[in-house]
Amino acid sequence: MTSTRTAGVPAVEGGALISTNPATGVEVGRFPVADAAAVAAAVQRARPAAEWWAGLGFAGRRDRLLRWRSALARRVDELAELINAEGGKPVAEGIVEAAATVDHIAWAARNARRVLRLRRVRTSSLLLEFAAYVEYQPYGVVGVIGPWNYPVFTPVGSIGYALAAGNAVVFKPSEYTPAVGQWLVDRFAEAVPEQPVLQIVHGTGTTGAALCTAGVDKVAFTGSTATGRKIMAACAGTLTPVLLECGGKDAMIVAADADLDAAAAAATWGGLTNAGQSCIGVERVYVADAVYDDFLARLVPRAQRLSMGAAGTDIGPITMPAQVEVISGHIADALARGGRAVLGGPEAVAAPYVGPTILVDVPEDSTAVREETFGPTLTVTRVADAQEGVRLANASRYGLGSAVFARRGGMALARRLRSGMTSVNSAMTFAGVPALPFGGVGDSGIGRIHGADGLREFTRPKAITRRRAPSVLPSMSFDRTPAQVRLIARVVRLLHGRSGRHASN
Repeated sequence: MTSTRTAGVPAVEGGALISTNPATGVEVGRFPVADAAAVAAAVQRARPAAEWWAGLGFAGRRDRLLRWRSALARRVDELAELINAEGGKPVAEGIVEAAATVDHIAWAARNARRVLRLRRVRTSSLLLEFAAYVEYQPYGVVGVIGPWNYPVFTPVGSIGYALAAGNAVVFKPSEYTPAVGQWLVDRFAEAVPEQPVLQIVHGTGTTGAALCTAGVDKVAFTGSTATGRKIMAACAGTLTPVLLECGGKDAMIVAADADLDAAAAAATWGGLTNAGQSCIGVERVYVADAVYDDFLARLVPRAQRLSMGAAGTDIGPITMPAQVEVISGHIADALARGGRAVLGGPEAVAAPYVGPTILVDVPEDSTAVREETFGPTLTVTRVADAQEGVRLANASRYGLGSAVFARRGGMALARRLRSGMTSVNSAMTFAGVPALPFGGVGDSGIGRIHGADGLREFTRPKAITRRRAPSVLPSMSFDRTPAQVRLIARVVRLLHGRSGRHASN
């Protein structure tokens, strides 16, 4: 369609959600809004589909997920163009996002059996007559509520792993990117036409709230911390487990011995890619005093060179109009409290765009340091050394991603950072490694996607014991004799009565 509306603002007319480009207002598509009854019906349809899907076994699901993966890979350019048309993200960024997504689907499909299959575990010394097993069984139907900033990579981080684990999925995409969500589900339906294993429900927050109470067996949500709390509260009434990937205020530490060119390049990328609209994007940079001026002299020209505007540029528009006000408010507060803009500043805000902005001398209690900005801004703070940088980085209520630049001791610094993920001598690269778990601590959420932890996140552990011989010491039976009880006590003292590392496990 070619009609235009207010840029980036989803509207509902005649029961349809209307999606528009955030920069131009050009209409991208219309999608039927699912009310509570429609959401419940989708969950009910998913029940038999989940049984069928689980019944395929790991090999059957693997083959079908790899077909979906291949379809996305063949049409990666088409998908990137749609991401740009609906969300404003530069096409090059859309291709990178889609490529990482394809890699994650392939990993989940190929590794699900190894991670989740029935396996034997060691039993107790007191129960040697039993064999012990554990496996990870699918929940059944998982509800996924996705974001708009990475409308492919982030929701598929839950969808792909939930599917590989044997669940059916009902997906509610962001109201800002329904066309991208629909495209993904349509491609899956082409690869798996037999059953509605992956369904989509469109709408605003009301539809997402309905999904939480529609009888799904788990909810996976990505979005703001405030909305994550609402999701958790809505699910608490039915004890529905949740996976929450929420906000971040990610920090980068630049040590005195860091490669400053590499650190400046990574800070530029980590802070400004996707117009700063990344939950794992760098927002705070703490630089050792000895190299602070040199680092800043390398960072500013890099950020200054970035282009802003249409599909072929480096930085696209701010997708949510209301976010422009948040970004502007953070810049204003930083300047009012004594900070300086060495690049950008208030004049960089020209909705729907915000130009790269680098702020220095910003107090640690300002909103630009404490709250998630979600825009193309960086605060760069001088610290005595990397140790002080770690202390200030850890003072945040968020704990999602982080980065460290150091030639020596980088791993030690990374391990001390209170975050779910850290990149050493790079930025955000942990997200692209399928074997690594993705998630945060504190106000950044609970649970993990990606990797073996991500597969297990969408399963229930099932424990099984099987008798393989008669009991010599029938401890778990009323048939035990006093003599046997005395013998049990003697065995316990023998096995566990000694202190120290030589005691039996």
